[in-house]
Amino acid sequence: MKQLIECVPNFSEGRDLGVIKLITNEIEKVKGVRLLDVDQGAATNRTVVTLVGTPEAVIEAAFQAIKKASEVIDMSRHHGEHPRFGGTDVCPLVPISNITMEETARFAHLLAERVGKELGIPVYCYENAALSPERRNLANCRSGEYEGLPKKLEDPHWKPDFGPALFNPRTGAIAIGARDFLVAYNINLNTTSTRRANAVAFDIREKGRPVREGNPVTGKIKKDDQGKEVWVPGALRACKAIGWFIEEYGIAQVSINLTNIGITSVHEAFEVSCQKAQERGMRVSGSELVGLVPKKAMIEAGKYFLHKQQRSVGVSEEELIKIAVKSLGLDDLKPFNPREKIIEYLLEDPKDKKLVSMTAEGFANETASESPAPGGGSVSAYIAALGVSLGTMVANLSSHKAGWDDRWEEFSTWAEKGQKLKDELLFLVDEDTRAFNKIMDAFSLPKGGEEEKALRIAAIQAATRYAIEIPFRTMQKAFESFEIIRAMVDTGNPNSVTDAGVGALCVRSAVIGAYLNVKVNGAGFKDIAFLEEIMNQAEELVRKTKSAEDEILAMVMEKISK
Repeated sequence: MKQLIECVPNFSEGRDLGVIKLITNEIEKVKGVRLLDVDQGAATNRTVVTLVGTPEAVIEAAFQAIKKASEVIDMSRHHGEHPRFGGTDVCPLVPISNITMEETARFAHLLAERVGKELGIPVYCYENAALSPERRNLANCRSGEYEGLPKKLEDPHWKPDFGPALFNPRTGAIAIGARDFLVAYNINLNTTSTRRANAVAFDIREKGRPVREGNPVTGKIKKDDQGKEVWVPGALRACKAIGWFIEEYGIAQVSINLTNIGITSVHEAFEVSCQKAQERGMRVSGSELVGLVPKKAMIEAGKYFLHKQQRSVGVSEEELIKIAVKSLGLDDLKPFNPREKIIEYLLEDPKDKKLVSMTAEGFANETASESPAPGGGSVSAYIAALGVSLGTMVANLSSHKAGWDDRWEEFSTWAEKGQKLKDELLFLVDEDTRAFNKIMDAFSLPKGGEEEKALRIAAIQAATRYAIEIPFRTMQKAFESFEIIRAMVDTGNPNSVTDAGVGALCVRSAVIGAYLNVKVNGAGFKDIAFLEEIMNQAEELVRKTKSAEDEILAMVMEKISK
């Protein structure tokens, strides 16, 4: 399985699009890398670039981008709102799939060593790539910023991890690290006061604020018996924040880095910021995501806000993201396009034409064409998805039925289960066709010598096994749908009982249709023990399916006869 890492270099140029394009052009020249996002900020005079790919390709692209930035950005002329100390200010690597943080940190060190040696730029390693505990925190590495860098480089304690301890006024220094997925997130305030935005930032950030004697702003910082400064922690863990004024928008913002969204989520940061701003006489008008965000963060936000409204969370992914965007005010300052901001969407291959992305008419036409795929397996998965969707629809209708307000959460739970099954079955629509294609690819391998012949036979058997497992999985997921459909016939909105009944009929056809594919794909498979075991399970699912269909249809007929 392919290893993937993300790289998010921040360049100290956000106003000259030509300069930015020169840098990103270098990234796009490297094979094995995709440039996902270029987020330009005029007020901060900073551009956040996101690229993803295999580790070797990513560090090559990052090096070429850093090299170009050292040629086209002159830090001696740079001014902006964001803390910075170099032309390429920070360059974190983030593990995405099939790679550990430790491996990612080793790639960060390889990049840092090359930048130091070949470009002569002082490099500090931070976060999980830090070579000393003090340097884990980026703020420590960047303290004093560009203006304080000459003095810092003279201090032996702050000798760079790689590269010379010499001040280059053009390039400054760079921090290269390995970290978890960081979400850069700004809260928009109805004020122009940086001081008041900072007050909210200190209220929420994990570091908090120092305790002062007398005047809470200008008073001397209080110290404990050991002479250490006394600080009051903020409300949110894994949260860094500062306040600033953005001339481009004419407002002050709380600029937040969420370093672990498993600890503090985007929606929690938004809600707590709203509370703290209100306590200080301000109002949050919206928010802004800088760079990319994982889909999970948006899904969780959508569910959170629907739950607050006592509405079913068992709605589509698209609807959940729409609710998140509106609730967080992500379109307050400029349009927010999920397809351009959510990392999973950007990783989708535009050449991968999914069956489930077709119109209903297009899917029917493709099925009716002379092409052998999509075939019965894909159609079985699709009608199963339609069946569970009907059960989910009944759950959602029941969740906001007049007079049933106290039952919304009960039906929301059913709808959420239904949405999950629907998504899995939709995945299986295309996966069944991919499984068929794997078999075709295996049969097309050369028959040549003994070694090639053995490889071809092994590939055919592996592809055949997969082509058995996929429709069997369709059977399992389709059968699980009966639980939701039965519950909706029994306790759901009585006006929609026949919709649930039609769902049961779809699921029954899907299970038996997928069973036929399991059976036919097993012909010629050599692992008899595996085949016998899976066929026994498949036949038992068919028996249970027929029984469940009879039971549910009897319940439907009884309900409508009344």
